[in-house]
Amino acid sequence: MKVEVRIKRYDPERDQKPYWSTFEVDVEPIDRLLDTLNKIKWTMDGTLTYRRSCAHGICGSDAMRINGRNRLACKVLMRDVGSRVTVEPMLGYPVIKDLVVDMDQFFEKYKSVKPYLITYDTEPGTERLQSPEERERFDEGTKCILCGACTGSCPSIWGNPDWVGPASIVNAHRFIFDSRDQGAAERLSILGRKDGVWRCRTIFNCTDACPRGIPVTDLIEQVKRAIVFNDTKNA
Repeated sequence: MKVEVRIKRYDPERDQKPYWSTFEVDVEPIDRLLDTLNKIKWTMDGTLTYRRSCAHGICGSDAMRINGRNRLACKVLMRDVGSRVTVEPMLGYPVIKDLVVDMDQFFEKYKSVKPYLITYDTEPGTERLQSPEERERFDEGTKCILCGACTGSCPSIWGNPDWVGPASIVNAHRFIFDSRDQGAAERLSILGRKDGVWRCRTIFNCTDACPRGIPVTDLIEQVKRAIVFNDTKNA
């Protein structure tokens, strides 16, 4: 099948403003968009710039805006995008070049919520055990691959770049509700600030954008309730 691929291009060191490049590409219906981008770069325009790594939906490096929705290029089949596909960098991030965005602030926000196990008691000398039910309580958040698709789809981020963003809250949730963790109060204090969890407007763009099927908006609401009721293990 033949498809028209429109790609938003921009090199801040050379271009005054973004522009569009259009490519006519012969593809197979079960080719992935990443395959198509590779074909363009390798045979048509070697200057095209984008991130890629595992190509199996695990690393999250090839998140981009595909036909107006944040997706992983390695998980989108050409038969599902039609004969014309528009590819852009994710919104809400500074563009480094073409489809590559600057994720530095994203990871700084991620680190700000202390996304690691915190304990204050004496080391037990054995594993810190928990029941299957206790594990299930926070399991959804462990699926996050930090691709940034949820954060880049959020209008609250577009309007306020200082907001901590949905990905950070999801990763805070993962430890707030972990029965082994003792740092929930610290994280809830961080997320209770003006640029914390309350900036979420429950628009659900983040849930739609997540390539791992995480119910992002629901996890954010759970954190809100934990702050209100101060019940980090049973909220």
